[in-house]
Amino acid sequence: DLTEAVNTLKSIRSDLVAVNQQVRFTFRESVEPVYREFVQLLLQSDSRNSNPDNLEKARGIIESLQLAELDNYFRSACLNATPVVVDQVIDQADTKAALIYPIILPESVDIIIRLPQQQLLHYRTELPQNQIESTLEELREILPQVHRRASLGMSQQVYDWIIRPIEKDLANSQVDTLVFVLDGALRNIPMAALHDGNQYLVEKYSIALTPGLDLMNPQRLVREDIRVLTAGLSESRQGYNSLPFVEVELEKIKAQVPSEILLNQDFTETNFENSVEADPFPVVHIASHGKFSSEPEKTFILTWDSKINVTELKDLLQTTDLRQPTPIELLVLSACETATGDNRAALGIAGVAIEAGARSTLATMWAVNDEVTAVLMNRFYQELTDKSISKAEALNRAQKSILQDPNYDHPYYWAPYLMVGNWL
Repeated sequence: DLTEAVNTLKSIRSDLVAVNQQVRFTFRESVEPVYREFVQLLLQSDSRNSNPDNLEKARGIIESLQLAELDNYFRSACLNATPVVVDQVIDQADTKAALIYPIILPESVDIIIRLPQQQLLHYRTELPQNQIESTLEELREILPQVHRRASLGMSQQVYDWIIRPIEKDLANSQVDTLVFVLDGALRNIPMAALHDGNQYLVEKYSIALTPGLDLMNPQRLVREDIRVLTAGLSESRQGYNSLPFVEVELEKIKAQVPSEILLNQDFTETNFENSVEADPFPVVHIASHGKFSSEPEKTFILTWDSKINVTELKDLLQTTDLRQPTPIELLVLSACETATGDNRAALGIAGVAIEAGARSTLATMWAVNDEVTAVLMNRFYQELTDKSISKAEALNRAQKSILQDPNYDHPYYWAPYLMVGNWL
């Protein structure tokens, strides 16, 4: 019985990942299919909203699968806190946000959507899984290639699968923010770049990602208290090329909001740790080469003299004075990229976001021209000082300011920025 199988898997989560290193490799073959099969059964019987209980169950299973994947990533049961149910956030704290769960199944892509103060809705587009995944793979490869425009047709195709079925619901509910809980190969695609034939999704909605679980602390960033610890490398180090505009990026941020800057030889692991220790900053901004990978040991950020891997980052950022346990509200990683040829690399972004203990993380899926990044980040912080808008909307406005420049309208320049976690 699949219900029992999933419950058993949930109950042995921590044992599963603690056993041995091989578990990570067998996870996809043996554990994940049980979850997916259960979701498929629950959704098959539901042509559209006929059984709210089944939809609720299916959504719960998808969230459990995400949890299990993250546990498997970190080799430990990392998330056992009590969740603030995301539904409460969109019913109370942000009634202009919709939660969207696209799920890839063997014969279809299914969408479960939760609108403020409404029951779950369900839509299905029937397509073989290999067709969905090969399109997503090709789109992911083409999007960062600035000289190729071929991505538009594929961006429209994916839009037709995920957004087209829910367009009317979104319009009727007057939401302005879409919060995605992404599944499988969809995690490798920035939703901002989906296209309806007329405009990009980012031109209509602010966009955020959440693993949908207990990662929410539904508080707005207190704008009066914005202080930023910025760190970055503009010079070439450890075989990585120079990023000359990083210096401009950090100076521009300082012109917008109170900041401390650790640049080049000042950006060592020790200095970084000392700065975090001495003065808990609500915002930490790192402009340096970095990689997100499906393997935590290959997920790192480059400093002047070393590499900080994902577990060390957690230790560094959580060394704040225990008498004032102020979690980081926002962690910005502005020059990182997901490892190529690793179809689960985006898991590393969620991994960093969770491990760092930050309430939200702004990360990039691919490394963008550092000159454009400096402009976008300057605009982001400018918008962030506006108390009336969310972090997701601040990012949205910054992305649109780049997209509206005909020299930079290609998705390569503005699409890879992701807001993960608390979007408020």
